[in-house]
Amino acid sequence: MFTPRQYRARADEDSELITGRDKPDEIREFQRLKHNFTELADNADWMANNSSQTVHRKDAPTLTEEEGHILRCLGASVIMRWNTLPTKLQKELFDNASSVGELLQTGAFKQQMARFLHKHKNDEAGLKV
Repeated sequence: MFTPRQYRARADEDSELITGRDKPDEIREFQRLKHNFTELADNADWMANNSSQTVHRKDAPTLTEEEGHILRCLGASVIMRWNTLPTKLQKELFDNASSVGELLQTGAFKQQMARFLHKHKNDEAGLKV
């Protein structure tokens, strides 16, 4: 399992690899990797600092720390590629995600997700996580 520090170290490595490159495709790829690892570090920091504010389903099975990490990574991966997903799949994922929360919070949660997705819809490297 990666820590925010490990993600940031990887982002720093990718930043160093940009130096001395003269091929635009290589530069863009290392910039994309740096951006993604920085976002994963920020997300891991947020999760560590705000775990009490996340939605927990009462009927959901208890996850191990490793399983929770896997779910966060999968979610982050989907968000980073959101703009490349077909619209129908985006809608299905949005609807499924909004039904995960408690019933009374679903409307507010949908609004939060919609604002988040709208805010990041034109990000060059995908959505920020």
